[in-house]
Amino acid sequence: MFMVHLLCYIFMHFRWLLPLRNALWNTRGTTKVTRAGTKKPRMSQNIGDNKNKVFKVVLTGGPCGGKTTGQARLSTFFENLGWKVYRAQETALVLMSGGVKFSELSQEQAYVFQENLIKTMMQVENTYFDLAQSCPQNCLVICDRGLMDGSAYLPPDDWERMKRDNGWSEVNLRDNRYNQVLHMVSAASGAESFYTCAGHKTRSEDLGVARHLDDYTSRAWVGHPYYDVIDNSTDFEEKITKMIHAVCNRLGIDAGDRLETNTTKRKFLVQSLPSEDKFPPFQDFTVIHDYLVTPSRKMQARLRKRGQHGVWTYTHTIRRPEINKQSVELRMAIHFKDYSILLMQRDENHDTINKLRRCFLWKNQYFQMDIYTEPCPDKCRGLILLETYTTKTADELHLPDFLHIVKEVTEDPNYSMFNLSLKDSFIGSPSRVKSLPNNIMNNSHELTNSHDVTGDK
Repeated sequence: MFMVHLLCYIFMHFRWLLPLRNALWNTRGTTKVTRAGTKKPRMSQNIGDNKNKVFKVVLTGGPCGGKTTGQARLSTFFENLGWKVYRAQETALVLMSGGVKFSELSQEQAYVFQENLIKTMMQVENTYFDLAQSCPQNCLVICDRGLMDGSAYLPPDDWERMKRDNGWSEVNLRDNRYNQVLHMVSAASGAESFYTCAGHKTRSEDLGVARHLDDYTSRAWVGHPYYDVIDNSTDFEEKITKMIHAVCNRLGIDAGDRLETNTTKRKFLVQSLPSEDKFPPFQDFTVIHDYLVTPSRKMQARLRKRGQHGVWTYTHTIRRPEINKQSVELRMAIHFKDYSILLMQRDENHDTINKLRRCFLWKNQYFQMDIYTEPCPDKCRGLILLETYTTKTADELHLPDFLHIVKEVTEDPNYSMFNLSLKDSFIGSPSRVKSLPNNIMNNSHELTNSHDVTGDK
């Protein structure tokens, strides 16, 4: 049996698969992530041609574990730190979507297919590894599964034969090739109510099969010196945060309290934009958001186009209705072609939101500032919002002293991106309005109770 990837949830009429996968931890040879603050040994990264850091990480695991959302969130986090991020997509998904049905293959055909799959994966990864090596920036390469995943779907004798035929060594395939392996435990193990194959054309594993697949892939990586398992002992959001924290720990990156489990997002209204020389070193990104039509008011879907110097990344986010009092947000990196197709489903009740996003550190606190740009709705004209993630109280949090902060708007629904993008929902720019009539505020609360009020990243 062969495992193709895929995601936990797909939008009814979306044509691709949105994979989410996770991993089961094996007690031998693994390091279990227990909570965000746990100390970890740091992983020495490779050094590129330009003395840049090069870090290669594998995201692996069984079906429906958060792998795809984790990849998108990890990418955004490191891009905001000024790193270049490459994402090696899952090779099996590409090959299997070309008409291959594993059930139709003989044992020898399956062997040859798996051998070619691993060779193809090697070449795809090597392409990104070479680019990272010559990159002028620090570079993170995220591999959606790694070479050892292939061994999990072969009989042991076939795997031994394949290694002999090709002169492969597990030490080189597993230990020397990647800096870190992160196993995202399947929802089938510990978060069963979130496990689903609904809408997925190629995945049909029930809970029992999903658990076995999770177990097989976890065993395949036992022995890697930097192997972390992210289980389902927390809610989904904290699970993703723990995964990002594990990578930061290995790299020795101090993320401050941004990744602590009790971190909250704080949002502030800024009066005006100071000159660039007032800022510490920063990274600017162009960000474009569009909301999509959904079959339910309790569901939200949006697209993000984010770029710098003409190079773009594309993200599709789905916010699902609450399950067991948890609201799950699935985020997936997509290609331009998929972005273009999805954009045709844009919700005409919402305006496109354009921003300049400025990311910077101030006194060891990470901030991002969204400067709303034209074309934009009237209520967004001149609007500047500063955001940060922190565990600090209002008295403890030191805001940049070179910015004129008007007030905190964290709990104000008027400043949620969903409401800002709504056509004809408010009058005038929030940056100029101190208060709104009660009836408008009441209507706003009704909307934000069923939608994301924190905006997008």
